[in-house]
Amino acid sequence: MRSKTKSKLLKLFVFSGASVVALYSLMGFTASETTETTAQKKSATQLEERQHIAKLFGEKIKANELPSKTNLNWDGKDQNLTVKYTLDDDLQKEADRLLKSYKPDYGAIFVMDASTGEVLAMSSFQRDDAHAPNMNLQATFPAASVFKVVTATAAVDKAGVNPEHKIHYNGGAHTLYKKNVLSERVTRWTNVITLKDAFARSINTAFGRLSIENLHPEDLNEYSNRFMFNQEIPADFPVEMGVAYIPPGKGFEMAEAASGYTKSNRMSPVQGAMIAASVANDGQVVVPYLVSSLQDDAGKTLYQGATMNKGTTMSKESSVKIRELMSQTVLAGTSRRSFRPIMKDRKFREIEMGGKTGHLTGDNPRGRVDWFVGYALDEDRKIAVAAITVNRKFWTVKSAHLGQSMFRKYFTPIVAQQKQMRKVSSR
Repeated sequence: MRSKTKSKLLKLFVFSGASVVALYSLMGFTASETTETTAQKKSATQLEERQHIAKLFGEKIKANELPSKTNLNWDGKDQNLTVKYTLDDDLQKEADRLLKSYKPDYGAIFVMDASTGEVLAMSSFQRDDAHAPNMNLQATFPAASVFKVVTATAAVDKAGVNPEHKIHYNGGAHTLYKKNVLSERVTRWTNVITLKDAFARSINTAFGRLSIENLHPEDLNEYSNRFMFNQEIPADFPVEMGVAYIPPGKGFEMAEAASGYTKSNRMSPVQGAMIAASVANDGQVVVPYLVSSLQDDAGKTLYQGATMNKGTTMSKESSVKIRELMSQTVLAGTSRRSFRPIMKDRKFREIEMGGKTGHLTGDNPRGRVDWFVGYALDEDRKIAVAAITVNRKFWTVKSAHLGQSMFRKYFTPIVAQQKQMRKVSSR
């Protein structure tokens, strides 16, 4: 009986965070019990409110509409509300400009604060349909080699593999053949590569061998779930669930999944940015949010967006090692050409950047999928980006170029301000 009473009371107070202490006192909890449950209660309230906003705003966000004022049923009342968003105007304009300038058949850019989860930019483009739904919310794209981040994290965090770990493999750099993946033969033609270089150059067979030698299917399943595959993302806007299927048993199918050489593993740009954000954020997962606040006609704040943590992908020590792998991608790996200008620019020498590319033909929409997910950080700031383009025949821009362009746009005024402050302090 008491359990049912508690449940009813919790439902009544779901949108009234200020009444939490009184509620718990009424239910007979002690002061210490109230302190212990405060964080959980706040998280539960934030989750309920996010779900409510996603339901109310979902169709508009899917249609790329972000109303500044709207009439909504909030807390049981129809109210005229002023909506404020977390978007950075300059970053949003830059994302829109890039996609409209390069005109891929399909394209999307999603940028978030890796520490707080605030959405800084969310742009979507379809060449033949100006009113197409927001691609950032769709999880119909093969994760491709971006899934190597999951495999590498499992190897580093679970199996204790280091970036300098050597992998022996046979075959070419970007193919994946069963006879090579399952072969343990070492001949004079066998290639030897470190995990760091295999990640940076996205060597499929090397990752296939890594998974067979160091991991089990349950390991890949565990870390897939940590990176939010196979579960709902509790954002304040609707995001399709990413899917990762890891075949049972060690074998070629497991190697395909581990290397990202499969269409079975799919994700959205939102999830792609979350993957990079987790690496930058010492292994902590933060869920993105778009609505900063809701205010009524009297100026009273009815809702305030806040950071929501959703678990841990890896230890802090492991995140440092994964960042080493991802930084090698932009320095000497698959995105080196796109990042060469910014890496050589002295203004950005204090900014740490890393990423992962991915390429695979997709079916929805049909075309060649090109991914870049990555992060950029300094001592005070961390941002994460996911950029994707899908082209039927011809490339117009590499997604890695879109990613580095967003990093440049974000940090240019910051490094300029820091330079000016150094000048003033030196006088």
